Amino acid sequence: MAVVAVFNSSQDTVELLQVLLQREGWSTVAGHIDDLERGRLDLVRFVEQHRPAVVVSDVAMPYADNWAFLRLVRDSAALRDVPFVATTTNKPALEQLVGPETAGVIEIVGKPSELDRVVEAVHRAIGRAPGPGAPPMARPEGP
Repeated sequence: MAVVAVFNSSQDTVELLQVLLQREGWSTVAGHIDDLERGRLDLVRFVEQHRPAVVVSDVAMPYADNWAFLRLVRDSAALRDVPFVATTTNKPALEQLVGPETAGVIEIVGKPSELDRVVEAVHRAIGRAPGPGAPPMARPEGP
């Protein structure tokens, strides 16, 4: 059974996503973004212990800072080969501050269709199902 890691700053959103992903048959583990940022959660140990097949991670305000942190985590040696599905609650604001690099981010404000897009993106990241929706977060090309 594939493990999906959920990183978010909202406990309610963590629980919602975990229930949603568990209904799809995946095992889930969670980490709070604040714990990662402040060093209370050891990312390397977390990844070694849980071996996630994909990470669903949120980008909250302040958007530019949290986007930079997400990229740092995503590009870390521990998670370099793990696909990411990025979410946010205000995609227009994120795009305005960060730019077109955020094209694959899924806006979730509670609508069922948004949550369906998260599930579809995780399916694609794990390689179980093709289909429409946001792709897993692309990594920048180059050195």
